[in-house]
Amino acid sequence: MMVSEQKYNLDQERIDEIARMSKPRIAVIGLGGAGCNVVSWIKQRGVAGGKLIALNTDANHLSICKADRRILIGEKTTKGLGCGGYPEKGEQALKESLEQVEKEIEGAGIVFLVAGLGGGTGTGASCALAEYLHGKAPLVVGVVTLPFSIERVRMETARKGIERLKRACDTVVTIDNSKLVRVAGDLPFQEALGVANELVGVFVKDITETITTASLINLDFMDLRAIMEKQGVAAIGAGWGQGQDRVEKAVKIALEGQLLDINDITKAYGVLIHVSGGEDLTLEEVFRSGELVTKTISPKSKIVWGARINPEMQSSVHVFVCLTGVESSFIAQQQQKGLLRRIF
Repeated sequence: MMVSEQKYNLDQERIDEIARMSKPRIAVIGLGGAGCNVVSWIKQRGVAGGKLIALNTDANHLSICKADRRILIGEKTTKGLGCGGYPEKGEQALKESLEQVEKEIEGAGIVFLVAGLGGGTGTGASCALAEYLHGKAPLVVGVVTLPFSIERVRMETARKGIERLKRACDTVVTIDNSKLVRVAGDLPFQEALGVANELVGVFVKDITETITTASLINLDFMDLRAIMEKQGVAAIGAGWGQGQDRVEKAVKIALEGQLLDINDITKAYGVLIHVSGGEDLTLEEVFRSGELVTKTISPKSKIVWGARINPEMQSSVHVFVCLTGVESSFIAQQQQKGLLRRIF
């Protein structure tokens, strides 16, 4: 073999090695019942490049959860019986088992913390873990659901939780179950709740796979960091389209169906657009989806986008939108109520 050919082969091997090393490790952590349900949803559909971890204080629920790793946190604290809605117990449980959790996420570049706020484990454990990871993990993204507005005690717990998460996470993707009533109110109860779980699952799965696997238009770690680092609250929406004008239909549903009341969408700091479709997906359609979304936001907003081909999606298009750095009227109202309680 000639020297030049040997050098070429060594260069190619070095490039492959650097590519493997530079690919960020992604950990998706479901905390509590709602978080574990989302992790199970993702596991059943398969995800490339991410490690799925389920944490719960309820041994029975954890036993039926599907994940790459399941950890019963706070065995001494809760005896596997759950937290009874007390966040301080969830926090104590996480701290008791922190060493186990830390081993599972060691070296992760992106950590998704998925939880339902308002209960004990989801609220307490997610806040405690986010605060532990603050400054340690390169990018920490909270993905949480808020209780229905009529659940007043749980709503107060959720309000305190989201304030802590906003301080500890780079971005907190927030889904308000009360808005779910308007978007999916005519669906059967269980199916309607599944809309929120699926939205969270699709978000985490799409982002993970687009960063870790070859795509039509790749997203990388720095793209995600550019719009999510230290950006407070985020909102997400997803839409499907088929037939004529399928991209227009998908974008319209994604923007109108996002599950958080936003004061002014044009004030979004950053926008992530992800498009997926079958082998008939055209470059023009991918470009068009981005064009339609950017018309609704400020020219100063940072935009990143990715696109993937999924052979199973022949003749249909899926558009996912994440708006970061937004102001939520709902969260602002809850903060105001909390301030009034402290004053009076």
